[in-house]
Amino acid sequence: MDVVKLPQLISNLSTEKKETFLKLVILSGAAILAFAVRLFSVLRYESVIHEFDPYFNYRTTKFLADEGFYNFHNWFDDRAWYPLGRIIGGTIYPGLMVTSALFYHLLNFANFSIDVRNVCVFLAPFFSSLTVIVTYLLTKELSNASSALVSACLIAAVPGYISRSVAGSYDNEGIAIFCMLLTYWLWVRSVKTGSICWAASCAVAYFYMVSSWGGYVFLINLIPLHVLVLMIVGRFSNRLYVAYSTVYVLGTILSMQISFVGFQPVSTSEHMASLGVFGLCQLLAFYNFAKSKLTQKQFDALFRSVAVVVGSAAAIGVVGLTVTGKIAPWTGRFYSLLDPSYAKNNIPIIASVSEHQPTSWSSFYFDLQILVIFFPVGLYYCFKGLTEANIFIVLYGMTSIYFAGVMVRLMLVLAPVMCILSGIGISSVLATYVKNLEGNKGDKKSKKSDENYPKKSEFASLVVFFMAFILANYAFHCVWVTSEAYSSPSIVLSARGGNGDKIIFDDFREAYYWLRYNTPEDAKVMSWWDYGYQITAMANRTILVDNNTWNNTHISRVGQAMASPEDKAYEIMRELDVDYVLVIFGGMVGYSSDDINKFMWMVRIGGSTEKGTHIKESDYYTPQGEYRVDKDGAPKLLNCLMYKLSYYRFGQVYTEGDKPPGYDRVRNAEIGNKNFELSKLEEAYTTEHWMVRIYKVKDLENRGQP
Repeated sequence: MDVVKLPQLISNLSTEKKETFLKLVILSGAAILAFAVRLFSVLRYESVIHEFDPYFNYRTTKFLADEGFYNFHNWFDDRAWYPLGRIIGGTIYPGLMVTSALFYHLLNFANFSIDVRNVCVFLAPFFSSLTVIVTYLLTKELSNASSALVSACLIAAVPGYISRSVAGSYDNEGIAIFCMLLTYWLWVRSVKTGSICWAASCAVAYFYMVSSWGGYVFLINLIPLHVLVLMIVGRFSNRLYVAYSTVYVLGTILSMQISFVGFQPVSTSEHMASLGVFGLCQLLAFYNFAKSKLTQKQFDALFRSVAVVVGSAAAIGVVGLTVTGKIAPWTGRFYSLLDPSYAKNNIPIIASVSEHQPTSWSSFYFDLQILVIFFPVGLYYCFKGLTEANIFIVLYGMTSIYFAGVMVRLMLVLAPVMCILSGIGISSVLATYVKNLEGNKGDKKSKKSDENYPKKSEFASLVVFFMAFILANYAFHCVWVTSEAYSSPSIVLSARGGNGDKIIFDDFREAYYWLRYNTPEDAKVMSWWDYGYQITAMANRTILVDNNTWNNTHISRVGQAMASPEDKAYEIMRELDVDYVLVIFGGMVGYSSDDINKFMWMVRIGGSTEKGTHIKESDYYTPQGEYRVDKDGAPKLLNCLMYKLSYYRFGQVYTEGDKPPGYDRVRNAEIGNKNFELSKLEEAYTTEHWMVRIYKVKDLENRGQP
């Protein structure tokens, strides 16, 4: 087609077709924007995988692409959790890996030569474009096309979603948010139509969600909650019965095909709400059927009998199955959502994860900006025209804002509904005031209305201008946050020097490649669990613990070694068959996410098991309850293994011109224990900026020597 003639062809279209064409252009632009804004990290750095978990995902995806699904599903990984190992196929959600491997093979089949790593790097941005489209479809079901376009544009750039979908962020959430919104859209369609076809499609989408992320539990509780609320408000219908019965039965059967999920949908407390609502659906459908076929007297007698029998059987069954252990209790992560203090008081391994901390108010503004203001506006318009679909989005919004407040990681679940409701609110406000800009001065009714509403057009212009301004500000904010906060991979750090030049800290990769090429292939490396996936993927060495954190006892043993004096720690390391110890130290360059700052979690986790009962958190604080690394620090802290491995030879180093040697730039203090030597370990390698330090565990001394 001749591009020059395109405007003429568009002008010849009917008004309806012009609107459709414009909507298509805006939606396509939003999808392209979603992909483009997530490429900052690729533009700044080379194409690298971010964070920690993505390295495990990349490693397993490469294995799947090279070896096939059968070998992948039955893979026993002897590089992880030494000496226990890990059965990969039965301990992961494989949706992410299968999706990437499928794209990889399809592209190569079409003669597009591409490496698995590049597929992994660009997968999340690609799915973010699909998320824009499905957000449009879902919002259109709730409101109208205008609101849907605004919502699609908002989610294209919202930082709360970009944080897990930027290029290189190869984690489950990268595709899970698309799966979640796709399931919601198909659910709303199935409720509206009562179609088994739509409901079956929803079940398949739910299966994809289950295969991708453990957050599927949120879906399988939200959808039943929606059904229950519709029952309570008197909106139960045959359409709802068909939709939920199909989704629950088919979705549950499909979800049980995931090895890691197995029989959990019918045996754990987190899934019992969906089963209970399914039972209520059957009872209510039978109630309506019986009432239409029987006389009032017959119906009352039947109702009393059924209520007593079914109620008693259900109560006895639930109690019996719970007591016998057939229904497993809620997990610690689920309890921590209901009680934010539960993990801190009972399961320190969960509380130690930064993503599991409560969300600060500033984080809401940082990740959502104006959406925080327009979210309640959208709620108002949904309540104003309450439908079955609007009830669903209201429930989604209210539950997700609670969970996002409890756990910062769940900001990702909140961001889409924030965009949807804000899109409805913004569109509704603009639709109201744009009409006032188009007043017909020749109309008598309009003149009379203008007398009652003076300066209507001027006020409407002001509102429209204000909305345009804050939307533009939102766009700038999103780009700035993406550029500054979410585009720098944690494995490659950067900072600005005194002259404004950028300084790159590539110590992590430097250390991992040193391990890969300078240690025996069967070497066992002990580090804190945060770095396990990266060591396995990049150094190809066996590690004791990693980010899976499934074995609290094993992690506790590592914490005990780090918190013990060198001689006691040596006994634990010999017990665990450790060859090298890796620690992260930021005191030289001011990197605050180092092991000294994480050390108290090692103490808490180390002291949480039977073998670590002698480790008390209070022993590592000063009498005043302070955590200090200077001369006033607690003696147990100044002499533990972690302290010595972090600060070995550091007491001889000047970090700032006007400070004494051994000045820690993170803790802003001169270290209290400088002149010590290591007897059981020896320094093997320290990276350029001292951020990663590797020590070799010495062999046992020859007892025949004098």
